[in-house]
Amino acid sequence: MRRIFVSDLHLDAARPAGIERFERFCREVAATADELWVLGDLFEVWIGDDADDAAAYSVRRALRHLTRLGTRCRLMHGNRDFLMGTRLARDCGAELVTDPTILRLENGPAVLTHGDRLCTDDRDYQALREHLRSDTFRREMLAKPLTERRAIGEAARQRSREANANRAEHIMDVNAGAVDALLDEHGAELLLHGHTHRPGAHVWEKDGRSRCRLVLGAWEDDCVYARADAGTPELVTWS
Repeated sequence: MRRIFVSDLHLDAARPAGIERFERFCREVAATADELWVLGDLFEVWIGDDADDAAAYSVRRALRHLTRLGTRCRLMHGNRDFLMGTRLARDCGAELVTDPTILRLENGPAVLTHGDRLCTDDRDYQALREHLRSDTFRREMLAKPLTERRAIGEAARQRSREANANRAEHIMDVNAGAVDALLDEHGAELLLHGHTHRPGAHVWEKDGRSRCRLVLGAWEDDCVYARADAGTPELVTWS
């Protein structure tokens, strides 16, 4: 079985080249896999399943075609698209999965997460994350007209850019203790995540056991995704 893992595509109608790249990835790479896992931030911002812009249309079309060919698709919420719902998943022929999700691979379990929950040094962000993921916020946000949600989403995106510009680099990365705690909780030695836009493979020892953290890349330039044909996934760069 071949599994493909991606994250942080940040697809946006204002950047059509990124949408075209995603469509090509679905045709050339994802279509060769049994499963495609999107670990958050498929969209730059998602304001609800009634979104009608070019990114929403293209993603629905590309994933629906992919799943009809036989590739199963799993979608995980990220910090930019936590309002994705069952309607979008149904339109794509995909399945929404929880964060974190435990995946049973041939050589043991792997923890899959978007990654923002592990940036525990950024306490302001964690407090905001808890608020935004609440049922109350989701219900109130989705009750607003589409045009109002679109304006709110754009304002939130601008605030995020400004806030990140003033944060120390280490604060926006994952906390090593949080990583180990998550792996301990689920009895796993392998973690896959995105969010930080710092692709790479990290290996360390904990209590005499070797652990591995694979970080997926953002789609700003080349795409760094993970592929698992059998056993431990490996990072692959696709241009």
